[in-house]
Amino acid sequence: MNLTKDIEAKFKKLGVNSWCELALNIPHSYEDLTLHPKIEISKPQLIDATVESIFRSANSIQITFFAHNLGHSINGVLFRPKPYMMHQFKVGERDYFYGVINCNAGLCSMAMPRKTTSVGSITPKYKSALRSDVMYRLIQKNLTLEVLLNEGLKESVAREILSLHFPKTLLNTKELDPKSIDALKYLELFCYMRVLSKKRRYFKPLVSVESEFTSWASTLPFTLTDEQIQTIEDIQIDFSKDVASKRMIVGDVGSGKTMVILASAFMMLPFRSILMAPTTILANQLYEEAQKYLPNVKSVLVTNKSRKLDLSEYDFIIGTHALLYRDLPDAALVMVDEQHRFGTAQRNLLEKIVSEGELKPHFLQFSATPIPRTQAMIETAHIDVSLITTTPFVKNITSKVIHKSDFKDLLVHIKEQISKNNQVLLVYPLVEQSEFLDYQSIEEARSYWENNFKNVYVTHGKDKQKEEVLLDFRESGDILIATTVVEVGISLPRLTTVVIVGAERLGLSTLHQLRGRVSRTGLQGYCYLYTNQSSSDRLERFVDTVSGFDIANLDLKFRKGGDLLRGATQSGSQFKWIDLAEDEEIVKSVKEDLAPT
Repeated sequence: MNLTKDIEAKFKKLGVNSWCELALNIPHSYEDLTLHPKIEISKPQLIDATVESIFRSANSIQITFFAHNLGHSINGVLFRPKPYMMHQFKVGERDYFYGVINCNAGLCSMAMPRKTTSVGSITPKYKSALRSDVMYRLIQKNLTLEVLLNEGLKESVAREILSLHFPKTLLNTKELDPKSIDALKYLELFCYMRVLSKKRRYFKPLVSVESEFTSWASTLPFTLTDEQIQTIEDIQIDFSKDVASKRMIVGDVGSGKTMVILASAFMMLPFRSILMAPTTILANQLYEEAQKYLPNVKSVLVTNKSRKLDLSEYDFIIGTHALLYRDLPDAALVMVDEQHRFGTAQRNLLEKIVSEGELKPHFLQFSATPIPRTQAMIETAHIDVSLITTTPFVKNITSKVIHKSDFKDLLVHIKEQISKNNQVLLVYPLVEQSEFLDYQSIEEARSYWENNFKNVYVTHGKDKQKEEVLLDFRESGDILIATTVVEVGISLPRLTTVVIVGAERLGLSTLHQLRGRVSRTGLQGYCYLYTNQSSSDRLERFVDTVSGFDIANLDLKFRKGGDLLRGATQSGSQFKWIDLAEDEEIVKSVKEDLAPT
């Protein structure tokens, strides 16, 4: 797109980078500058008139017009006129004037008439960083069907958008017809995804492998789900291509992402794989699973406490961010678990460490935070996405919103669970007391639980010992008091109940992650959402929803989409027209139209 310096400067001022982004700036209103033979009361109207007389007073100018198109005399009034207005009206001259006409007892007047030369058209008015007339000329001169088609926009959408900038009839921007709104939704998403798809860079892989995983899958003591198999097959195809793969695997809590990780390491043999996890506990769990289900693969665990090893002796290196500070051997595959827990810089660094110039390892990211299908479809503009929406076994978790009046019943339930050798998690919103929050903090609440129950453990985000506390609790605890620090990570097989205090303060996806901590081994689970609010539609909807992907869609409805990829705004919509919770068909259409041919 070759732009003149003048247009470049205007684009910069408007904050747009392309003609399709400019086209999204539709008029906020329109002026009808066509001549009509009848007076339209209280509406702006054009007259073809001769100035018959002018009377000036201290604060106004009064003008008598004869409007030829209406066959009627009209009095014009200018209040507190500016100097330039004085020169617009000369007795005896015939010109076009525009303003709102009102009539009373046969006398008609036009308030603040202005002289105009744009006659015979519907003229759009713009609100933008540019002056209205400058914006008008920029669009009138440059925005054409050819320009929009060259941007890759399909013709039906381009024509609909142009009809908003070059209308044949007077439009009301507050009541656009559905066809125009769909075109604006399409255009908005098209501009966004087009930029994304350009961000995707393709590199040659360190190795391409033709591999299989069925011989390994047949050794497992269980059957992989259809979606696990589909995801592994996606990765299998990625590995065989002459392009380094970049894929994100999104699976709900307990959907079996670990098996996809192990299958990927198996398929990459005889070449080496590296996996980075956010905590020692999680890295250790993954290492234990690798030893169990990949017994013939030489695996090693690397944490801050690991002694210096010759890592080149191993096929599968599993570790925390401690990996970033080791000399790592060549690896053909890099995987990052719970990718959102690492900064972009950390993820990129791991990939970079094992790259060789322009040759890159295959790169897989795993996330347990389900995202709406529409978001996944958008993200595929610059990264491949696999969704695992089902779980190997259906969890049996009862969810309920509770209040102060339910506390006695809650205590009975907690005692009952402990008597069955089950564990309970209490999640508090804050570590220390806050004058702004009408919920107890951990520090305020802990003495009650410690005085009334045995084996109570406490941890939170600032606790340097939190991993040890969680491990101790797993072995010998009854009650764990924590903040949302336990949202991801450690597996607690005996945990059956989670109580979330001040639940309305948390996003639905966080509530879902916390609920996912219980019933990991098929036990009956319970999730209690404690709130001081008398009612909450959001929490009631959450209680009735089990799938993380449905939760993500609910979250989208309640919070709006936020900035999906730049991550700057987590909620509040960056889109004006498109509704990601509702407009899946439009997202699908844009994605298909942008797909490389």
